[in-house]
Amino acid sequence: MPSHPLRVAVVCSSNQNRSMEAHNFLSKRGFDVRSFGTGTHVKLPGPAPDKPNVYDFRTTYEQMYSDLVRKDKELYTQNGILHMLERNKRIKSKPERFQNCKDRFDLVITCEERVYDQVLEDLSSREQETLQPVHVINVDIQDNHEEATLGAFLICELCQCIQHSDDMENEMDELIQEFEDKSNRPFLHTVCFY
Repeated sequence: MPSHPLRVAVVCSSNQNRSMEAHNFLSKRGFDVRSFGTGTHVKLPGPAPDKPNVYDFRTTYEQMYSDLVRKDKELYTQNGILHMLERNKRIKSKPERFQNCKDRFDLVITCEERVYDQVLEDLSSREQETLQPVHVINVDIQDNHEEATLGAFLICELCQCIQHSDDMENEMDELIQEFEDKSNRPFLHTVCFY
């Protein structure tokens, strides 16, 4: 087992649904976890698919909540966005971009392949100082409430197995293969160095 608690980052596009649901699950189970998005802006569903609500990453969850209540409380209550923002407010004040965080993690879990590619691109552009490995794993999770919850369970179970591994570096591929078989989902995995 690692000599310290596993430091985990969970990353989706807007740091709203998938990464925050996993952040919530992992933090309740004692993990040292942070969550992030990789997009240039935060996007939430709007009144039509081609009219999303777009916010800057500096916008707090409270400000987004108030804005959506003002725009159409019934719509955003009915589609679950206000409930999601209430959860997010309990976890942290605002979304964060992965590219702006220089903290080190043992494990970075992404929720879609495009985000995985953005994380790998960012990590490869950073200066390597300690050559500390970071495992980047992608678990494809559709961006809806139900899939975010199922994905959070899967991510939490994966993190628990990795945390209890005797030799994370040498057992990682085997652990991921087990989870691919169990979940019937393909996982991507790359090791980067800081």
